[in-house]
Amino acid sequence: MTTKAEQTSIFNSTPETQMYKYKLTVEKVQAELLQYGLTSNQSKVFIYLGKYGAKTAPEVCKALKLPRTETYHLLSALQNKGIVSATFQHPIQFTALPLNKAIWILVNSEKERLKSLEHMERGLSELWDNIPTFDSVHEEVEEKFQMLQGANQIQSKITEMTDNFKDEFLILGSEKDYIKLYHGEFLEFFVKSKQKFRLLSACSEKTTYIFDNLERKNIKKLSEDVQNNLCFILKDEAELLFFTKNATSPEPFAMWTNSKAMIYSMKLLFESLWINSKSIHL
Repeated sequence: MTTKAEQTSIFNSTPETQMYKYKLTVEKVQAELLQYGLTSNQSKVFIYLGKYGAKTAPEVCKALKLPRTETYHLLSALQNKGIVSATFQHPIQFTALPLNKAIWILVNSEKERLKSLEHMERGLSELWDNIPTFDSVHEEVEEKFQMLQGANQIQSKITEMTDNFKDEFLILGSEKDYIKLYHGEFLEFFVKSKQKFRLLSACSEKTTYIFDNLERKNIKKLSEDVQNNLCFILKDEAELLFFTKNATSPEPFAMWTNSKAMIYSMKLLFESLWINSKSIHL
């Protein structure tokens, strides 16, 4: 027989009930758990077990109004992820791990998956090279554009650009842009690199410490007349990463291109600003 507590839970509460305020929080937690690789229903089951304690599969099925077969699949998937455990008793009861431990397991599992993908790259490249190229006509390199949204996509593109630059790397950015690059350990690359680089920064005196390990002759301070929402990166006069919304915005947007016209224009702008900017002294 279903108890009153089970009938009115955080999952089926209505606006007029006292439990409804918790339902809104549950929905926010569900949205966050999606970022850790759980599906909507997997996160719902995890939250239910975490907040209502050990339950059998039929109890989960009834409380969350899920199909019986799907419930078993969800519990099995959560067990495989290592964030739900099961007892040996009959009927079997399922228990969720504490949230902090579950997050730790999910994050480390993703790290291991990424490591595995990195190790596979060499073998995949060898297989790829064994397939001949059938296009015998070598056309001129096409000009391309790629829109990037969010810190992760942009950071990945910046890393790709620094991994294979040969001539010179140029960066122009606001104080917030450089602070993000500093905390992301991106500037460490220029400490070890023998390639040329020049940095134009809008940093104030209190943040010049981020350049302590770099050659100051390669760094200049932008005039205060230059707006702090301007940010772009140039690599080898061959690639441009232009921020349409930089670190001064809640979520950054950027455009990558190998367009010769745009690269040339930004290079002219950089050189003009470089000439009219002051060196950063020790």
